[in-house]
Amino acid sequence: MQTGRQGSISTNAPNAWHTDRHLLARLMRNLACLPLYLLCVGCALTPHGVAPAPPDNNLAVVFDIDGTLTTRVHAIRSTRTGAVSAVQAYADAGYEVIYLSARHPLFQWHIPIWLERHGFPEGAIHVTESTTHRKDHAAFKHGVLEEYRDNGWKLVAAYGDSTTDFEAYANAGIDRNNVFALKREGAQACEPGIWVKCLATWPEQLEHISNELRAPH
Repeated sequence: MQTGRQGSISTNAPNAWHTDRHLLARLMRNLACLPLYLLCVGCALTPHGVAPAPPDNNLAVVFDIDGTLTTRVHAIRSTRTGAVSAVQAYADAGYEVIYLSARHPLFQWHIPIWLERHGFPEGAIHVTESTTHRKDHAAFKHGVLEEYRDNGWKLVAAYGDSTTDFEAYANAGIDRNNVFALKREGAQACEPGIWVKCLATWPEQLEHISNELRAPH
Protein backbone atom coordinates (compact mmCIF):
# COMPACT_ATOMS: atom_id res chain seq x y z
CA MET A 1 0.00 0.00 0.00
CA GLN A 2 2.80 2.35 0.87
CA THR A 3 4.57 1.61 -2.37
CA GLY A 4 1.42 2.30 -4.37
CA ARG A 5 0.88 5.64 -2.77
CA GLN A 6 4.47 6.62 -3.38
CA GLY A 7 4.17 5.58 -7.00
CA SER A 8 1.06 7.66 -7.45
CA ILE A 9 2.72 10.70 -5.98
CA SER A 10 5.76 10.19 -8.11
CA THR A 11 3.67 9.97 -11.27
CA ASN A 12 1.64 13.16 -10.68
CA ALA A 13 4.33 15.36 -9.22
CA PRO A 14 5.88 16.41 -12.57
CA ASN A 15 2.47 17.54 -13.89
CA ALA A 16 1.75 19.49 -10.71
CA TRP A 17 5.17 21.15 -10.90
CA HIS A 18 4.64 21.94 -14.59
CA THR A 19 1.30 23.66 -13.78
CA ASP A 20 2.73 25.57 -10.85
CA ARG A 21 5.66 26.74 -12.93
CA HIS A 22 3.35 28.19 -15.58
CA LEU A 23 1.22 29.93 -12.97
CA LEU A 24 4.35 31.37 -11.42
CA ALA A 25 5.60 32.58 -14.82
CA ARG A 26 2.26 34.26 -15.53
CA LEU A 27 2.33 35.94 -12.12
CA MET A 28 5.85 37.24 -12.74
CA ARG A 29 4.84 38.66 -16.12
CA ASN A 30 1.93 40.50 -14.54
CA LEU A 31 4.16 41.85 -11.80
CA ALA A 32 6.65 43.04 -14.42
CA CYS A 33 3.90 45.13 -16.02
CA LEU A 34 2.78 46.61 -12.72
CA PRO A 35 5.23 49.58 -12.79
CA LEU A 36 3.92 50.52 -16.25
CA TYR A 37 0.32 50.37 -15.03
CA LEU A 38 1.17 52.51 -12.02
CA LEU A 39 3.16 54.94 -14.14
CA CYS A 40 0.27 55.41 -16.55
CA VAL A 41 -2.40 55.97 -13.94
CA GLY A 42 -3.67 59.42 -14.90
CA CYS A 43 -2.22 59.28 -18.43
CA ALA A 44 -5.68 59.86 -19.89
CA LEU A 45 -6.85 63.45 -19.82
CA THR A 46 -9.87 64.56 -17.84
CA PRO A 47 -12.83 65.03 -20.21
CA HIS A 48 -13.25 68.66 -21.22
CA GLY A 49 -16.84 69.85 -20.98
CA VAL A 50 -18.48 72.15 -23.53
CA ALA A 51 -19.63 75.49 -22.14
CA PRO A 52 -22.53 77.42 -23.68
CA ALA A 53 -21.40 79.97 -26.25
CA PRO A 54 -21.40 83.59 -25.08
CA PRO A 55 -24.07 85.63 -26.87
CA ASP A 56 -21.59 88.17 -28.23
CA ASN A 57 -19.04 85.72 -29.64
CA ASN A 58 -19.96 82.19 -30.64
CA LEU A 59 -17.36 81.51 -33.34
CA ALA A 60 -15.17 78.42 -33.06
CA VAL A 61 -12.48 76.75 -35.16
CA VAL A 62 -11.55 73.06 -35.06
CA PHE A 63 -8.06 71.54 -35.23
CA ASP A 64 -7.16 67.90 -35.30
CA ILE A 65 -3.78 67.44 -33.60
CA ASP A 66 -1.88 64.36 -34.79
CA GLY A 67 -0.80 64.73 -38.40
CA THR A 68 -2.39 68.19 -38.63
CA LEU A 69 -0.47 70.23 -36.09
CA THR A 70 2.27 67.59 -35.83
CA THR A 71 4.30 66.48 -38.84
CA ARG A 72 3.03 62.90 -38.76
CA VAL A 73 0.34 60.97 -36.93
CA HIS A 74 2.77 59.17 -34.62
CA ALA A 75 5.33 61.99 -34.34
CA ILE A 76 3.62 63.35 -31.23
CA ARG A 77 6.55 65.56 -30.17
CA SER A 78 6.92 67.30 -33.53
CA THR A 79 5.29 70.51 -34.75
CA ARG A 80 4.52 71.61 -38.28
CA THR A 81 6.14 74.88 -39.31
CA GLY A 82 3.57 77.67 -39.18
CA ALA A 83 1.00 75.67 -37.21
CA VAL A 84 1.32 77.81 -34.09
CA SER A 85 0.90 81.03 -36.10
CA ALA A 86 -2.23 79.69 -37.78
CA VAL A 87 -3.94 78.67 -34.56
CA GLN A 88 -2.83 81.86 -32.81
CA ALA A 89 -4.37 84.01 -35.55
CA TYR A 90 -7.80 82.53 -34.81
CA ALA A 91 -7.30 82.86 -31.06
CA ASP A 92 -6.25 86.51 -31.39
CA ALA A 93 -9.43 87.18 -33.36
CA GLY A 94 -11.50 85.85 -30.46
CA TYR A 95 -12.35 82.42 -31.84
CA GLU A 96 -12.85 79.49 -29.50
CA VAL A 97 -10.09 76.98 -30.35
CA ILE A 98 -11.14 73.33 -30.29
CA TYR A 99 -8.43 70.66 -30.27
CA LEU A 100 -9.46 67.11 -31.18
CA SER A 101 -7.38 63.95 -30.83
CA ALA A 102 -8.07 60.22 -31.06
CA ARG A 103 -4.69 59.50 -29.47
CA HIS A 104 -4.43 56.41 -27.24
CA PRO A 105 -4.97 57.20 -23.53
CA LEU A 106 -1.39 56.20 -22.68
CA PHE A 107 -0.16 59.23 -24.61
CA GLN A 108 -2.92 61.76 -23.95
CA TRP A 109 -1.16 63.26 -20.92
CA HIS A 110 1.47 64.77 -23.23
CA ILE A 111 -1.00 66.89 -25.25
CA PRO A 112 -1.38 69.94 -22.96
CA ILE A 113 2.35 69.88 -22.19
CA TRP A 114 3.17 69.79 -25.91
CA LEU A 115 0.73 72.60 -26.72
CA GLU A 116 2.16 74.85 -24.02
CA ARG A 117 5.77 74.01 -24.80
CA HIS A 118 5.39 74.95 -28.47
CA GLY A 119 3.39 78.11 -27.81
CA PHE A 120 -0.06 77.07 -29.01
CA PRO A 121 -2.90 79.18 -27.62
CA GLU A 122 -5.22 77.80 -24.97
CA GLY A 123 -8.20 75.85 -26.17
CA ALA A 124 -10.55 73.04 -25.29
CA ILE A 125 -8.88 69.62 -25.65
CA HIS A 126 -11.12 66.68 -26.46
CA VAL A 127 -9.75 63.13 -26.57
CA THR A 128 -11.19 59.63 -26.79
CA GLU A 129 -12.57 58.34 -23.50
CA SER A 130 -13.60 54.77 -24.33
CA THR A 131 -12.93 51.77 -26.55
CA THR A 132 -15.99 52.73 -28.57
CA HIS A 133 -14.46 56.14 -29.30
CA ARG A 134 -11.16 54.59 -30.36
CA LYS A 135 -12.90 52.17 -32.71
CA ASP A 136 -14.74 54.96 -34.56
CA HIS A 137 -12.77 58.22 -34.65
CA ALA A 138 -15.24 59.92 -36.96
CA ALA A 139 -18.18 59.22 -34.66
CA PHE A 140 -16.21 60.40 -31.63
CA LYS A 141 -15.24 63.72 -33.23
CA HIS A 142 -18.69 64.24 -34.69
CA GLY A 143 -20.20 63.72 -31.25
CA VAL A 144 -17.93 66.38 -29.73
CA LEU A 145 -18.73 68.88 -32.47
CA GLU A 146 -22.46 68.25 -32.18
CA GLU A 147 -22.20 69.10 -28.50
CA TYR A 148 -20.67 72.43 -29.46
CA ARG A 149 -23.46 73.15 -31.90
CA ASP A 150 -26.05 72.21 -29.30
CA ASN A 151 -24.46 74.76 -26.97
CA GLY A 152 -24.78 77.58 -29.48
CA TRP A 153 -21.32 77.55 -31.07
CA LYS A 154 -20.85 78.25 -34.78
CA LEU A 155 -18.12 76.05 -36.27
CA VAL A 156 -16.69 78.31 -38.95
CA ALA A 157 -13.61 76.36 -40.05
CA ALA A 158 -11.91 73.01 -39.51
CA TYR A 159 -8.52 71.46 -40.24
CA GLY A 160 -7.55 67.80 -40.37
CA ASP A 161 -5.38 65.22 -42.07
CA SER A 162 -7.47 62.05 -42.11
CA THR A 163 -10.61 60.82 -43.82
CA THR A 164 -12.26 60.36 -40.42
CA ASP A 165 -11.63 64.04 -39.65
CA PHE A 166 -13.36 65.13 -42.85
CA GLU A 167 -16.25 62.75 -42.25
CA ALA A 168 -16.78 64.19 -38.78
CA TYR A 169 -16.64 67.77 -40.07
CA ALA A 170 -19.15 67.03 -42.82
CA ASN A 171 -21.53 65.29 -40.44
CA ALA A 172 -21.28 68.25 -38.06
CA GLY A 173 -22.45 70.57 -40.84
CA ILE A 174 -19.24 72.54 -41.32
CA ASP A 175 -19.22 74.24 -44.72
CA ARG A 176 -16.92 72.28 -47.04
CA ASN A 177 -15.50 75.59 -48.27
CA ASN A 178 -14.05 76.06 -44.79
CA VAL A 179 -12.62 72.56 -44.36
CA PHE A 180 -8.91 72.24 -45.11
CA ALA A 181 -6.78 69.12 -45.42
CA LEU A 182 -3.14 68.94 -44.34
CA LYS A 183 -0.95 66.64 -46.40
CA ARG A 184 0.98 64.26 -44.19
CA GLU A 185 4.75 64.50 -44.27
CA GLY A 186 6.08 62.27 -47.07
CA ALA A 187 2.64 61.73 -48.64
CA GLN A 188 1.93 62.44 -52.30
CA ALA A 189 -1.56 63.80 -51.65
CA CYS A 190 -4.01 64.60 -48.90
CA GLU A 191 -6.29 61.88 -47.57
CA PRO A 192 -9.62 61.65 -49.42
CA GLY A 193 -12.67 63.39 -48.05
CA ILE A 194 -14.82 66.49 -48.28
CA TRP A 195 -12.48 69.48 -48.16
CA VAL A 196 -11.85 72.57 -50.24
CA LYS A 197 -8.06 72.62 -50.37
CA CYS A 198 -5.09 70.33 -49.73
CA LEU A 199 -2.34 72.17 -47.85
CA ALA A 200 1.24 70.96 -48.04
CA THR A 201 2.30 73.41 -45.34
CA TRP A 202 0.71 75.86 -42.90
CA PRO A 203 2.48 79.01 -44.16
CA GLU A 204 0.59 78.82 -47.46
CA GLN A 205 -2.68 79.13 -45.48
CA LEU A 206 -1.74 82.11 -43.31
CA GLU A 207 -2.78 84.75 -45.85
CA HIS A 208 -6.14 83.05 -46.36
CA ILE A 209 -6.69 82.97 -42.59
CA SER A 210 -5.85 86.66 -42.32
CA ASN A 211 -8.32 87.53 -45.07
CA GLU A 212 -10.98 85.23 -43.65
CA LEU A 213 -10.73 86.78 -40.20
CA ARG A 214 -11.35 90.24 -41.65
CA ALA A 215 -14.54 89.08 -43.34
CA PRO A 216 -17.84 89.27 -41.43
CA HIS A 217 -19.47 86.05 -40.24
